[in-house]
Amino acid sequence: MIIRGFDPISAPDAQILILGSMPGVASLEAGQYYAHARNAFWPIMGELFGAGPEKPYAERKAILTANGVAVWDVLKFCRREGSLDANIKAEVPNDFAAFFADHPQIRRVGLNGGKAAKSFRKYAGAHAPFGAVATLLPSTSPAYAALSLPRKCELWRAALLDPAD
Repeated sequence: MIIRGFDPISAPDAQILILGSMPGVASLEAGQYYAHARNAFWPIMGELFGAGPEKPYAERKAILTANGVAVWDVLKFCRREGSLDANIKAEVPNDFAAFFADHPQIRRVGLNGGKAAKSFRKYAGAHAPFGAVATLLPSTSPAYAALSLPRKCELWRAALLDPAD
C-alpha cells in the first residue's frame, strides 16, 4: 500500500527539528503524529516542553512551535504494509532543500530511530543549515522497548536542549 506522510508541524523560527521516518497505521488513521497510545513521543515532549499526551493535539502542536520545535518525517511517500520501518519500500523523501531554506535557524535535528537516521543521511543531511547537529535518538516506537521512558527522556533532553534548559 502506498502511504503519504503529513505536513510538518513548524514555524519559521524553529531551531529544533525532530524527524521520524513515516507515520504508522494508528497515526495515519488519526491524522496525527505519534498517535499510537504506547508511543513514547508525546510523553517525552511532555517532559521536555510541557506538550504531554493529556493535552489536545492542537495544543501540543502549538506548544512545540512556541518552543521552537518542528516535527516532520524524512519520507513523503513510501510503500509499506503495517507500521514497521523494516517494511518500508519505494521511499520518496520530503523536500528538505525547501524546508531548510524556510527554516534557516534549525540548529539541532533529532532523528527518531535508526530508519529516520539512515534516510536523513541519504536524502536530507546535505541540505541542513551550516552548523546544525543531527543526533540519532532512541526510537519512541512501542516496538523499541530496550530503554525505559526515563532513559529515553534523558537522551532526548541531552540531544535537543541546551544544558541550561
